[in-house]
Amino acid sequence: MVDKGPKRNSAAALAVGIVVVEFAAAVSRFVASTLLPVIAPDLEARGQLALLLAGSSLGLFVAIPLTGPALRKWGARGTLGVGVAGYLVGLIVSATALVGWVFAVGQFISGSAGGLLALFGFSAAIKHLDDSTRARVIAISASMWILPALIGPVATLGMEHLIGWRWALLVPVPAVLLGRLLIVRAVKDDDLGPTSKRPIGRMLLIPIGAAGVMFGAEHLVISMFGVAVSAVGLLAVMPRGTMRLNRGVPSALIAMLLFGLGYFGADSLITILLTDGFGVSLGKAAIVLSAAPIAWGLTSLIQAGLGFGGSSPLLPQIGLALAGISVLTLAIGLEYWPSYSLAIVAWALSGVGVGLAYPPLYVLASKPQADGVGPSELAVAVVTAEDFGGLMGRAVGGAISSFGGDSGLTVAYALFAASLIGAVAVTGRTKTAS
Repeated sequence: MVDKGPKRNSAAALAVGIVVVEFAAAVSRFVASTLLPVIAPDLEARGQLALLLAGSSLGLFVAIPLTGPALRKWGARGTLGVGVAGYLVGLIVSATALVGWVFAVGQFISGSAGGLLALFGFSAAIKHLDDSTRARVIAISASMWILPALIGPVATLGMEHLIGWRWALLVPVPAVLLGRLLIVRAVKDDDLGPTSKRPIGRMLLIPIGAAGVMFGAEHLVISMFGVAVSAVGLLAVMPRGTMRLNRGVPSALIAMLLFGLGYFGADSLITILLTDGFGVSLGKAAIVLSAAPIAWGLTSLIQAGLGFGGSSPLLPQIGLALAGISVLTLAIGLEYWPSYSLAIVAWALSGVGVGLAYPPLYVLASKPQADGVGPSELAVAVVTAEDFGGLMGRAVGGAISSFGGDSGLTVAYALFAASLIGAVAVTGRTKTAS
């Protein structure tokens, strides 16, 4: 059951804090990606783009095994303090870097601290917010990516011109501090630590394997080995019965993994699909590329306003089915009707499907259970399932783009569609017997 401890205003502060932090994460992501063409030559790191890009993403995977021990050792306030300090230190290191590897180290530090803070926020939400409120928070959080996606690149380039890229990197700091202040007010000295000790050594295989995928993207053997290593770490994170598809949370976690594989795998190849397969210019491809995340955010926002979501499997099944059919349409269109109009409509509809599915699926995967699994363990399991699925999707995408030949993209998108449709079937097992 959800903890009834905090007053209504504390729960509201927690919800607003999580949304504000998600907005800061979106701004950070667009600022960093937009500034990369400026940062790389300034640091003489044009040949180190993978290193510059991987730091923040890899940091989240490192935060996964560290969240439980951090909460156990430092408690709620201490973990928040360490997370905020680490985030600021990482940004300062990146902003003052003179060479590429120092910038990457700073991004890694801030990414690890940001992941720790995000997992802490999700843990608090699981403990203190009921299902319908959590669904609304997740839906509104998704919509926080709309504004940065629309104006982020232009605004970032304007700031870079006025104050330079180093100061522009620090723009998200006030939002992060505000969000963390609100969360601190809500959780105070809550006990969010794990209820059991997980094998940290095996959990650390997750970031090690992720590094193999990120840095070995052009080498099939290294990339697949990275996925296999991460999978071993995944087993140490998931609640009992997950790999057996037990009803309830275990099945929801597998559905989340399949969603990550299907959607983020398709997303990783969408630019190549459009330019190489559909013969679309890079400028037109950029329009299609933004269609899905904007549709995702808008659909989530509408859903939150209407109060849909909750803990029924029906809405995520409808959304995942729509996303799967849309991705399959791209695969079929590539072979028989490579139309730009088809591409933009199909990819936008995939975003609508994900916008419908993601908030309630997240709730289903993080419902407090009576089997002794604590809030922090549930939060880590949900984030790991989604991100491991995305890792597998990117690995498949990299393998297909390198070795798939003329029909590689069609096969890849058919596989991504099958993963999303598979998630529909698995989601049906999330309903437990009453």
